[in-house]
Amino acid sequence: MTDQVRVRFAPSPTGPLHIGGVRTALYNYLFAKKHNGSFILRIEDTDQNRYVEGSEQYIIDALNWCQIPFDEGPEHNEKFGPYRQSERKHLYQEYAEKLIASGHAYYAFDTAESLEHQRKNHESKGKTFIYNWHNRKLLLNSLALSKEETQAKLDAGEDYVIRFKSPQDQTLHLKDIIRGEITIDTNILDDKVLFKSDGMPTYHLANIVDDHLMEITHVIRGEEWLPSLALHYQLYDAFGWEKPQFAHLPLLLKPTGKGKLSKRDGDKLGFPVFPLEWKDPQTGDVSRGYREDGYFADGLINFLALLGWNPGTEQEQFSLEELVDAFELERVHKSGARFDPDKIKWFNHQYMQHQNDDELAEIFQENQPQLKAIDPGYIALVIGLIKERATFISDFWDLSSYFFEAPQVYDEKAFAKVMNKDTRELMSELEQVITHVSDFTVKNIQTDVKAWIGKKGVGFGKVMQPLRLALVGAMQGPDVFEIMFLIGKAETVQRIDKLVQTL
Repeated sequence: MTDQVRVRFAPSPTGPLHIGGVRTALYNYLFAKKHNGSFILRIEDTDQNRYVEGSEQYIIDALNWCQIPFDEGPEHNEKFGPYRQSERKHLYQEYAEKLIASGHAYYAFDTAESLEHQRKNHESKGKTFIYNWHNRKLLLNSLALSKEETQAKLDAGEDYVIRFKSPQDQTLHLKDIIRGEITIDTNILDDKVLFKSDGMPTYHLANIVDDHLMEITHVIRGEEWLPSLALHYQLYDAFGWEKPQFAHLPLLLKPTGKGKLSKRDGDKLGFPVFPLEWKDPQTGDVSRGYREDGYFADGLINFLALLGWNPGTEQEQFSLEELVDAFELERVHKSGARFDPDKIKWFNHQYMQHQNDDELAEIFQENQPQLKAIDPGYIALVIGLIKERATFISDFWDLSSYFFEAPQVYDEKAFAKVMNKDTRELMSELEQVITHVSDFTVKNIQTDVKAWIGKKGVGFGKVMQPLRLALVGAMQGPDVFEIMFLIGKAETVQRIDKLVQTL
């Protein structure tokens, strides 16, 4: 096996990539980059009945958007190609037959009906049917049949599967980077199907053969594959191949902490479980995506990295480079990680603060038709003032509309609260003060207005609250002097005058 670290992410193209799959890909990517290794994408499409059109491209687009692109994969740097299992199927039969030749596997001709009969028979006696050492000689397979009978069935084109011959009375010692040593009694293992008569391998055989031929050094995958580890260990031994190191990642749990996170949880609680929007080609149903919902890829990746992994410090915000430096598989937890939709919003808010205002302005302007004719530089200045209150770019308009158009109505509660008998007179005088500010800068506006308030001897709130209402239409927004400076003197005076007329 190569000295260079080689890891693979091997999804099935049966629909959109779940956020749990993105985290698996991310951990593989971080581990590879930490050790100057290669991150490989392999498409495990042996189950052609479940193949969904567009899934493979979706997976590639999702990895690219998440900024975790693969080093080798379909149509990209194919050193060990092809990288789709359906294009490698000629390999698997050869390896299945090697296992038969070495006595580690056998042909089984049992029909689905006969196996169902066995299951029901066992259930009626309160037992569970397991196809393995204790009954394989009583079933229809090449271990119970003579060589001639077996060959006759193969020559007649009878349906068969190739099963692994699981050993009896052995203890397996399995090693997992995250979970430590695991011992398994082989007597409880069934003889798993490795190859089907339709010419396609099962996941187990294809997975092992491909990992070996692609020189994968570390298999980092979800804990749902932990029960398969015993078989995979035995297959490596049966072939006489060096094993990769294994690491099984904890599950992503529902926000309640009970059970695996599903699309239904997202639909119910109003958050996406896919990185990109997905349109089902069969039903036309559209599922939300983090990209289309306005999340930043960096924030999503930062959030996912900490779902099941702990850097050992108090640090929560990481760039991708910092994640690569800090990541250790040994610091991945064994227990499941609860998915928190509020926490990912928090990360998005934090990443928003570090985004370039000009870039945010460009996206905001594209999505807001009424801003088409506005100077992007002005929009960027507005965003600089309001983004600390935003979680998504889609929040910008509600937070900033008054910078682009005068308020048409005033918040009723605020109006009732801040208006009194002196307000009209104070606002009329304030109009004059603002008209006479010579150089209309934030500092000059502030100096002149504060001096006038001091001279009048009135409370600061008596002036500033109605002023904010005149400018914004509600008791919200950044510093009023910043607002006045940005909208300009003429617009400021006009808005104050409108409030005076209303009073």
